[in-house]
Amino acid sequence: MAQASPHIMLSCRNLWKVFGSRPAYYFDTAGYRIDPEALAARLRSEGHIPAVVNASFDVMKGEIFVIMGLSGSGKSTLVRCLSRLLDIEHGTMEFDGQDLASLSGRELTEIRRRKMGMVFQSFGLMPHLTALENVAFPLKLQGLSRPDREARAREMLDLVELGNRVEAFPSELSGGQQQRVGIARSLAPDPDLWFLDEPFSALDPLIRRQMQDEFLRLQHQLKKTIVFITHDIMEACRIADRIALMRDGRIIQLGTPAEILLSPVDDYVADFTAEVALSRAIRVRDLARPATGERPEGAPVSATAPIEVVLPALAAGQRRFPVEGGADLVLEASAVLEVLARDARHGLKTERAMS
Repeated sequence: MAQASPHIMLSCRNLWKVFGSRPAYYFDTAGYRIDPEALAARLRSEGHIPAVVNASFDVMKGEIFVIMGLSGSGKSTLVRCLSRLLDIEHGTMEFDGQDLASLSGRELTEIRRRKMGMVFQSFGLMPHLTALENVAFPLKLQGLSRPDREARAREMLDLVELGNRVEAFPSELSGGQQQRVGIARSLAPDPDLWFLDEPFSALDPLIRRQMQDEFLRLQHQLKKTIVFITHDIMEACRIADRIALMRDGRIIQLGTPAEILLSPVDDYVADFTAEVALSRAIRVRDLARPATGERPEGAPVSATAPIEVVLPALAAGQRRFPVEGGADLVLEASAVLEVLARDARHGLKTERAMS
């Protein structure tokens, strides 16, 4: 096996997951040489469901990699393949340079317990255990002593700001608090790779926004490698470093939120992202460029802030903005105005479609 890149946590090539009576039949040496589109069509015509179709991507260490799409697009199936809750029919998956497909059941169990954390839409808390006991449970499976696992569990509950609810049972917690306990439990073993499958979709909009804030706060502090599943384009744009957008089992576009919003590969992606307010989704760093000439005066704007933060100063006549960071970056008003013009065109198109 080739030596893994020190910057890649998870590397996937040509992944297929097919449901049906005999999916392995199609992936012998001769059969897989068929063009992927033709193979997917053949599978469907013969009664199979190709849920993941020839997916290839890398997840870099420390990034938030969002897999998104509508219901039935294959995103949740894909994440279950990545954690080997489902076995693939074809392809390769390397986790930190290790071939996941070749692992024995025991080896896979150890990796899940010690190196992978998982949070799903259903909180999955054990109702007869307190918050502390729920968070400590995976550490109990690892064989940690009770004092050690409870100390770690308290640390994780403090991290998600529930240190004062350690003795509460799940029924005594709100939905958002239950999800925080689930997050704390998944973080307790200090995983290298963290899977989150629509973790906030069961929450009401206000709590969901708060949980997104909490998630970003934790990531700023912990710098985990994260695979995050969602069907919400605004959620994806808010939290992602990169997005893989799926349709019918395929990854149809892979890029930063700005690349997907500003350069959609087809009409489907353009329609999918049409209602996104670009001024809120495009970040300063997406438009910043190396400074030429004199550096503009004034307080620098955060590279991670949405470009809407500069709109008041833009309206007051400021045309160049210094950007925080080690590089000598500047945000030009012309770049912001171009995005605002696209935002206005999107709004006009949506209004016409609805009228």
